[in-house]
Amino acid sequence: MKKDIQELVNKGEMLPLMEEFYTIQGEGFYKGTAAYFIRVGGCDVGCHWCDVKESWDAELHPPTETSKIVEKAALHSKTIVVTGGEPLTWDMTALTTQLKAKGLHVHIETSGAYPLTGIWDWICLSPKKLKLPTAEVSEKANELKVIIFNRDDFKFAEEQAALVSEDCILYMQPEWSKRDKMIPEIVEYVMANPRWKVSLQTHKYLNIP
Repeated sequence: MKKDIQELVNKGEMLPLMEEFYTIQGEGFYKGTAAYFIRVGGCDVGCHWCDVKESWDAELHPPTETSKIVEKAALHSKTIVVTGGEPLTWDMTALTTQLKAKGLHVHIETSGAYPLTGIWDWICLSPKKLKLPTAEVSEKANELKVIIFNRDDFKFAEEQAALVSEDCILYMQPEWSKRDKMIPEIVEYVMANPRWKVSLQTHKYLNIP
C-alpha cells in the first residue's frame, strides 16, 4: 500500500472495503430489519470458525474513500451495519460522523478487541477468547452476542456478561457448523437462565447474504 494511501487509511478517510450490500439483519436484537452492511477488511483475532476468513487480510481489499462508502450507503437504508473483519482495527470516526450527518442509524458488530472509535447508535459486542474486548466496549455494548461452539463457551459467556452494563441484552448464538449439537444445550441453558436470549443466524436459513 502506498504511503499516502496508508496515511489516509490510518486516519479513516479511506477504508479497506471488502463488500457492501443491502439485506436483512439476520442476528441479534435487530434481526428481521432491512439494513445496509459495510464490511471492512482486516482482522487478526483469528477465530478458527470464522465464516468470512477472506476478510482477515486488509491488503486484499481496496482502500476506498470513506465519503464514497457513505454516499452509496445512504441510497439504500436508514440502518447501517458496519462489520468485518474487525472494524475497530481502523479509526471509525470519519465514517460514522459522515453517516450520522445524513441522519442514519449506525450499528457496529465487533469483537471489541481494539479501542472504540466512532459514533454508534447500537454496539453489538461478540467477544472472542483469543483477544478479549476492551473495558470501554464492554461497558458501552447494547447487546452481547456470545458464539457457542462447545460447552466451555457457556462459562465464557457468563464471564463476559459480568463485564457489560445491566441494560445490555444478552444473546447466545450457536456456531453454524455446530448448531444441531449445540441448539438443544443453548435452549436448556436459556430456559434455566432466562436473562439470556437465543440468537440464530436467520439469514442463513433465509439463504440471503
